[in-house]
Amino acid sequence: MAALAAASPGGDECLEEDEDELEPGLDEAEAEPETGSGTKAAGGTRGAVLTRRGITLRVLLRDGLLEPARGVLSIYYLGKKFVGDLGADGTITWQETGQVFNSPSAWATHCKRLVNPAKKSGCGWASVRYKGQKLDQYKAAWLRKHQPNAPPAEESLASEGEEEEMPEDEEEEATREGRAPVPEPTAPKKPEERSKKQQCKNLAEPAGTDHGPPGKRLESKPRVPVRYCTLGTRDSARNPQTLVEVTSFAAINKFQPFNVAISSNVLLLLDFHSHLTRSEVVGYLGGRWDTNTQLLTVLRAFPCRTRLGDAEAAGAVEEEICQSLFLRGLSLVGWYHSHPFGPALPSLHDIDAQMDYQLKLQGSGNGFQPCLALICGPYYHGNPGVESKIAPFWVMPPPEQRPNDYGIPMDVEVAYIQDGFLTNDVLQEMTLLVEFYKGAPDLVKFQELWSQDQTYLDKLKGSLASRTPKDQSFTHILEQIYSLLKLSS
Repeated sequence: MAALAAASPGGDECLEEDEDELEPGLDEAEAEPETGSGTKAAGGTRGAVLTRRGITLRVLLRDGLLEPARGVLSIYYLGKKFVGDLGADGTITWQETGQVFNSPSAWATHCKRLVNPAKKSGCGWASVRYKGQKLDQYKAAWLRKHQPNAPPAEESLASEGEEEEMPEDEEEEATREGRAPVPEPTAPKKPEERSKKQQCKNLAEPAGTDHGPPGKRLESKPRVPVRYCTLGTRDSARNPQTLVEVTSFAAINKFQPFNVAISSNVLLLLDFHSHLTRSEVVGYLGGRWDTNTQLLTVLRAFPCRTRLGDAEAAGAVEEEICQSLFLRGLSLVGWYHSHPFGPALPSLHDIDAQMDYQLKLQGSGNGFQPCLALICGPYYHGNPGVESKIAPFWVMPPPEQRPNDYGIPMDVEVAYIQDGFLTNDVLQEMTLLVEFYKGAPDLVKFQELWSQDQTYLDKLKGSLASRTPKDQSFTHILEQIYSLLKLSS
């Protein structure tokens, strides 16, 4: 993804919104009138100068209602949590990216548009909380102190259809209900220090952890998919591994917000990876996002050669993937995982993970960038023929008036591009994968029967045959890899 600009996103817009909160013609000298002795005027004088709209974070800081500190500001929106630092100058630094905003409205609007691109305004003073309390409550306290005789001001109202933000003391309940907030971000780095290599970790870091994509989990009994419309509000009693049918954009009278093209070498490598083990596998997708054409092109798959719980190995593999992306000039554009013996449909866990990743990728740049998820079902007997089902999906946020619903898993239409030849990168990855799973207890026994007349190796060959490049001169190399698989299993 593009390197993070040193300036704050939409800097001019943020400044305008900040200035909007001041009365026209009100400058700092007018906001802080002084008496002849050089001391500030009494509260009543200052209150007569400032109106409710003219009260800014700088005013509240100056008068001691707020104190600058790290992590004291927060926004809750559609189940997502954003954390910010309050600066002594009244600016807000978003911890996730280090971006700086000049007003609560600017920060709230930016964060809410990441979750819901259709959001028009942020309702900043009603949405941003300082130590758990909405900022407009501090604004009201300032007015009561400095304008005791003024009629009580109306509370700031959220826009029509705005959901009630989730207060901090509900986090524990939210976790029990299976809608855990976004993990607390680490200390922000200065924007100029965040290179493309560093940013690729936005999506890669959760892999192999409780927050990340499913780990190497053995498939259990068959899971029966449910329709999204039957889910309703989140239910702590519902199994997070429940599979959900995807919804088409046409079914809800919407257009797909971006186009996708995927290289056949990407499909070949992730399909090969998914066939190797009876446990789930995970990997990442590299490519490019063209803002002019709104086209997401997926050019490389990066398998994670790790085991669940091996954090040290996972970190090393992810660092290697970040290096590869950086050196090839690619951006992190998505992730994939497998359902070895089940259908290629997202689970409730997958939906929540994808929603988090969409937010992370969008939050690392100045504009919208999609994050694509792929699910591969290699050994599901419900697939037609031997070809694995590889299903792309994207998650649409729930309606604002129903913030506690699950995200909506959307079917993504994709154009598949047949590559001219098999690259050395792909062949090397295939060889490394065979070596990694060699001797593993969950390695597929490729000489055993998958069906009445086909072995697991026959199944693998048949599936990959539909994803091979135009140039067939590499066939003998694939046969060598198949021979290695026989020996390994």
